Amino acid sequence: MNTKITNVTPDNVLNETLFCIKDIKKPEFKAKQKWFEKRYEEGLQLKILKDETDKMLGYIEYIPAVDAWRPVNAPTFMFIHCMYIYSKKDRNLGLGSKLINEAEKDAKEKNMDGLCVMTSKGSWMADKRIFKRLDFDEVDKRGRFELCSKTWNPEAAPPKLFDWTAQQKKYKGWHLLYADQCPWHEKSVEAMLNTAMDFEIDLNITKIETAQEAQQAPSGFGVFSLLHDGELLEDHYLSATRFRNILKAQIS
Repeated sequence: MNTKITNVTPDNVLNETLFCIKDIKKPEFKAKQKWFEKRYEEGLQLKILKDETDKMLGYIEYIPAVDAWRPVNAPTFMFIHCMYIYSKKDRNLGLGSKLINEAEKDAKEKNMDGLCVMTSKGSWMADKRIFKRLDFDEVDKRGRFELCSKTWNPEAAPPKLFDWTAQQKKYKGWHLLYADQCPWHEKSVEAMLNTAMDFEIDLNITKIETAQEAQQAPSGFGVFSLLHDGELLEDHYLSATRFRNILKAQIS
């Protein structure tokens, strides 16, 4: 398959879209666009893989790890936020490897020590198997999340995960923390707030505005955390139905 990689920038984002959300009129797109443009100045890259007809096949989003929106401590590494190949029929053609190699090339050009990524078999993150095939090593693990790293500087300190469980106990009552790093969060927050009102629940909502806040968030995903009295209930996007079921279980 002949492919090409397009760099998304603040100048072409309305034409290229953000891949995981393509409708530029949706408020979720506008929220992610605003977030993207600020992060672009910090070195964030969003690249879309296309075929010869300009059909979008997949994308990757990465940033210097010092500004990563995940609980990772790897100041001399590049960090992959997200990587996705859309169609299942395209997932064994080496397309993901092309995107990862693009991030590795950028990291080396910036004289970084390596490339790292958080993986999980759960929702909203890539599985570690593709990274293991590309010579990444698992260097840390907490709960369902693994931290995988490919290092070309043997003297570099290995990346580590922050202990997000240490942050959880301070959240008394119902709390939802989220960031616009994922465009689906805006829709989720609105639905969850309406559901909380139906149950007469006081849901405290905090929008994460900086990478440093995300790195100290109370969940492994970093940019989405639902907590009740110091207990993490979910760490990724929730529908209103799923939240309603959580509330029913907690109240009963």
